[in-house]
Amino acid sequence: MKIFKSHFSYSKSQRNGIFVLIVVVLLVQAFLYFFEFKNKDTGYELSPIAQNIQKQLDSLSQVESSDYVLKPFNPNYLSDYKAYQLGMSVAEIDRLLAYRKTEKYINSVEDFKKVTKVSDSLLHQLAPYFKFPEWVTRKTAQKKKIVAKKMVVKDLNKATVKELITIKGIGETRANRIVKYREKLQGFTYNSQIDEVWGLPPEVLLRLKKEFQILSTPHIKKINVNKATVSELSSIVYINYKQAKSIIDYRKEVAEIQNLAVLKTISNFPVDKFDLISLYLQAH
Repeated sequence: MKIFKSHFSYSKSQRNGIFVLIVVVLLVQAFLYFFEFKNKDTGYELSPIAQNIQKQLDSLSQVESSDYVLKPFNPNYLSDYKAYQLGMSVAEIDRLLAYRKTEKYINSVEDFKKVTKVSDSLLHQLAPYFKFPEWVTRKTAQKKKIVAKKMVVKDLNKATVKELITIKGIGETRANRIVKYREKLQGFTYNSQIDEVWGLPPEVLLRLKKEFQILSTPHIKKINVNKATVSELSSIVYINYKQAKSIIDYRKEVAEIQNLAVLKTISNFPVDKFDLISLYLQAH
């Protein structure tokens, strides 16, 4: 008993020392508590200890969120606890709460991403469960409907210079070039023919095709291949003078061309453009 008593009996100076030690420990804990929360409120970088605690909280929230069954919810009214369950970090929650304090509301998935800055992977998991008020959903649908109405496709074969210059990248010069080429073709038959207009960059062509397409069939005056002259044949955009002369020479050899398909047998005939050339020719 004396041995145990010796371990638990202290002198007055020893007791004072223990008391001072306890006070110092309490002061250090209070300082760390105040310092960490101050950093959180002012937006400064957290101390290493606070960062470690944050990591532990995040890991716990991920474990809890793995078992959490998601239900539709309004992201404007997320509590801290529920946000942790969903896998959001403290910083992301703080941004959401700060935004709500300004009396503003999140009305779309894009708004939530912009305000909270959550990762794309987490947003992909949460977005399907966002539930906004009916008036917000209706307003968004109306906006999409208005945008859809504005995008009205026009007929490329009837487009005027004034209409064409509304496309970004098409000025009066390019618009006139499109109209003149259309007249030379007697109208566009395929959408790909607009690519043949000289001087239209790919990005301009893309914008043009979004707003202008071939909605009406052009009326092309066909040339009788058995009566046509070299000049008439070479007036076709896809046939040059040398090729036109070869067609005339071939016609003289066979006396009469009964099927346009035989033109493909001519040595210098542009076979890859046969479908386009056949728009302008007939054999009878």
